[in-house]
Amino acid sequence: MNSLLQTLSCADGYDPDALPVGTAQALILAQLAPVPDFERGFVRCGLNRVLGEDVVAPVNVPAHDNSAMDGYALRHAELSAAGETRLAIVGSAYAGRAFEGHLPPGSALRIMTGAIVPEGLDTVVPQETVGVEGEIVIIPPGQRAGQHLRRAGEDLKAGQPALKAGKWLRPAEIGLLASLGQVEVTLRRRLRVAIFSTGDELCSIGTPLAPGQVYDSNRYTLWGMLTRLGCEVRDMGVVRDDPETLEAALAAAAKSSDVIITSGGVSVGEADFVRELMARLGEVAFWKIAMKPGRPMAFGRIGAAWLFGLPGNPVAVMVTFYQFVRPALQKMMGAEPTSLPTFRVPSLAALRKTPGRTEYLRGQMVQEDGEWRVQPTGAQGSGILRSMSEANCLIVLEHERGNVAVGDLVGVQTLDGLV
Repeated sequence: MNSLLQTLSCADGYDPDALPVGTAQALILAQLAPVPDFERGFVRCGLNRVLGEDVVAPVNVPAHDNSAMDGYALRHAELSAAGETRLAIVGSAYAGRAFEGHLPPGSALRIMTGAIVPEGLDTVVPQETVGVEGEIVIIPPGQRAGQHLRRAGEDLKAGQPALKAGKWLRPAEIGLLASLGQVEVTLRRRLRVAIFSTGDELCSIGTPLAPGQVYDSNRYTLWGMLTRLGCEVRDMGVVRDDPETLEAALAAAAKSSDVIITSGGVSVGEADFVRELMARLGEVAFWKIAMKPGRPMAFGRIGAAWLFGLPGNPVAVMVTFYQFVRPALQKMMGAEPTSLPTFRVPSLAALRKTPGRTEYLRGQMVQEDGEWRVQPTGAQGSGILRSMSEANCLIVLEHERGNVAVGDLVGVQTLDGLV
């Protein structure tokens, strides 16, 4: 079998010194497979997890024909097509309390939302459209047969697949499972992800800064992004630029994790030992992605763990995570990999761009005259994390695109719920 590096280097369009974003994304996803482990969990524990097996509806949902409105249930055939119809009110039905009497011809049943519609009745008339005189309800013409009825099995029929394996469980899916009476579900095991930052200049929060040091923010943004994905995160802290220490950290992470994510140490520099150590411990490709920010990146495998070596600059960490790591982790979780939602809006600013790389600018989408438009958040340096906090989207300037004029359409990837 070919090694990982042979497989990657034989791919069409492979150029480790100028790899297009789309090529890198495809190369990464082609190597990965879902983790094979499953576990049973209470339905509430499934939120932001991936369903491990199909769930088949054991019952009809709803279980019975029921009313979608407060009003009167009746037989549509008894209504006059041209004028009002007067029907005797013979009883009431409530949600959870079915009407058990008999409805003779020429009668109607007072019914509440969610109440079972007795057999033989096929139409519900809302209470605000009728007139009532004592025990008589007056129905105006123009009613449709079957209106305001929720049929048994309308949502799901017994025996029908309700959710497929691989479905990402959001609040709507949790509610759907509960509507089927599911107490437990089979879930893909959470991904175990180890993270650490490299660099002697980094200082952990809670300790005073020495001259030349900066606080490490990358582990905290990575923790936030991974936690939102439902991963089990192991934070290994800051690892100093020492070969033995770095080797020990990588080896320990590989033994206990499905994925290792590092930040820093993948560019060319005198203290960048990570490149050499990654290559010695496993199979790791070092790429220069044709993108800004986030040009240097490493991808590979150490033991059974997949490794992503991200740049050290804070914004570059977030951009490369969303473009490469997030869809890769989704695939490993057993879900369908998805890119961030992208659509096109006019630019409020002129933007300078050189063809030959994909550029990601932090942007703010705003509404003007009912139309969405976008503008950069300000300075775009890859170390300016504040501009990422102010952004609600990424402006995507494609690989071959040149300069952008005011009013030109540009791609935007929404960050709502992500940053």
